[in-house]
Amino acid sequence: QSALLLCLASLVVKGQPFNVGPRYTQLHYIREGAYGMVSPAYDHVRKVRVAIKKISPFEHQTCCQRTLREIQILLCFCHENVIDVYIVQDLMETDLYKLRKSQQLSNDHVCYFLYQILRGLKYIHSANVLHQDLKPSNLLINTTCDLKICDFGLAGIADPEHDHTGFLTEYVATRWYRAPEIMLNSKGYTKSIDIWSVGCILAEMLSNGVVGVWGTLTH
Repeated sequence: QSALLLCLASLVVKGQPFNVGPRYTQLHYIREGAYGMVSPAYDHVRKVRVAIKKISPFEHQTCCQRTLREIQILLCFCHENVIDVYIVQDLMETDLYKLRKSQQLSNDHVCYFLYQILRGLKYIHSANVLHQDLKPSNLLINTTCDLKICDFGLAGIADPEHDHTGFLTEYVATRWYRAPEIMLNSKGYTKSIDIWSVGCILAEMLSNGVVGVWGTLTH
C-alpha cells in the first residue's frame, strides 16, 4: 500500500502533478483552460468515472472571482443533469492532534512541525488572509512528517477596520487556541491571532498536554 501511495503521489498529467490518493486512478489529460486542468479518473469508492479539476494558482483577480462564482452556484444545485462539486486534497494519514495523542514527540519532530506551520502561515498571511482556527486537528501530517494546514472554513481577510465582534464568540470548540483579542470581543484583530494559536500549539507539543490558557469562557 505504501508503494501504491508513493506511485499515486507522483502522477503527472501533461506536466501537472495530480496528488489525489488511491481512491482515484486512470488519470489522463482531457482539457485545460485559464482556470487549470481537467483529468478524468476512476473513483474506486463510488465505482464510477469522475472528472477532477485542478485549479491553477490565480494570476488575476478575475480568474479568482470566476472560480468562486462557479463553486458558489454549483453548491446550490442538486440535480442529475447538473455536475456535482468535489474538493480533492492531498492524502495525509493523520493530524497533529492524533499523532500527539498516540506518541511523545521528539524535539526534532517539534522543531520540524513548527517550521512547517510557520512557513505555511507566512504564505497564508502574505495573501492578507487570517486562518482564525489553527489547532492540532487542522494540521495534517503524512508518513514522512510533511505538514499541511487545512480547514479554512473560518478564514477571513486581515482587515483591522472590519468588525469581527461576535463572529467567534459562541464557537467555543477551539477556545484553547484563541488570542486574547478574540476572547475579549475586539472589533478589529490582525495576523497576530494566528501567531498566538501557533504559540499555544508549540506549548502543547513541548508539554505533551493541553495548555489551558482559558479555563472557562466568561464575559
